[in-house]
Amino acid sequence: MTQQCEVAWFSALCDDDYEFLGVPDPYLQSSWEHCRSLVMRAEEGGFDNILLPSGYSLGLDTTAFAAAVATQVRRIKLLWATRMGEDWPPQLARRIATLDRILGPNAAGTGGRLNVNIISSDMPGEKIESAPRYARATEIMKIVRTLLDGQSLDFQGEFYNLKLDPPRIATLSGKCPAFYFGGLSHDARECAAEACDVYLMWPDTMDKVRETIGDMKARAAAKGRSLKFGYRVHVIVRETEDEARLYADRLLSKLDEDAGKAIREKSLDAKNYGVQRQQELRGAADGDGFVEENLWTGIGRARSGCGAAIVGTPDQVLAKLRAYQAEGIEGFILSGYPHMQEADMFARYVLPHIEHGPLEL
Repeated sequence: MTQQCEVAWFSALCDDDYEFLGVPDPYLQSSWEHCRSLVMRAEEGGFDNILLPSGYSLGLDTTAFAAAVATQVRRIKLLWATRMGEDWPPQLARRIATLDRILGPNAAGTGGRLNVNIISSDMPGEKIESAPRYARATEIMKIVRTLLDGQSLDFQGEFYNLKLDPPRIATLSGKCPAFYFGGLSHDARECAAEACDVYLMWPDTMDKVRETIGDMKARAAAKGRSLKFGYRVHVIVRETEDEARLYADRLLSKLDEDAGKAIREKSLDAKNYGVQRQQELRGAADGDGFVEENLWTGIGRARSGCGAAIVGTPDQVLAKLRAYQAEGIEGFILSGYPHMQEADMFARYVLPHIEHGPLEL
């Protein structure tokens, strides 16, 4: 690629690993052993970062896992996901600083290797409307950033009224790690423009990617800020296009539609705007599930959230990533099924041809 981008992989902490989509596989269920192996394989493969997702009832606790695996890795960054209803903001700041310290310094010795994926979502059994839920997330990010930047806090908001000194335990850089954040609704976009660092998008057609980036740049500029942009998508890369498409068909070959629907609706976020957009993409796809060149929506038949994959040869996958980068994407969070094997395929066929490294803010 003409300029450097961050390339991340995915550790399936939320029971999201399959040989055949929609068919539970005990060998691939979330466990310390399996998810640790995914992180270690991503580090060995040369990926810059790895997303540790968060779910309420699915899989492993992300915080406990992150603290444990931070002692195992030596180079890779961790993108730790956390849901905004789970922590009191000052405690969240201390938790982030502690994880950052456990993980250790980056290669340059200029700071740590922890970033935070902020998720604005309801708590189990609780329902908050979109506008106040994102307003709460905005307040939390501002509070945590102030404390981790080493500043005293005097915050008067709708949800929190706090006057505090920063925690004794600071991050290695003395600054707040980057906040990665995604959401397509107006409220989500305003939250991102005001408080996050890296705006994440799920798969979409190239015109929509371009439109969203333009909109978010304008919203951030109106608040005196700027954003970087990340793209979360699955991949299937094989030596020939026929092999890639056959593998995509194989993934769905044992899917029961009712089971797929149950998986899609299991997530607490199953009705949000972004998920609905993934459903629209499936509806607009051709008979083989492709909504545009090399973008296959079949993944979303058995998954809530990120529901499409880049499918093709190494050159086709690389061209697609370059096209996104030309629109302003600076970080990619990739995954594939099964996650271990697809990480190996991408690391073998595509990653050596990408100029990549940790995203610098």
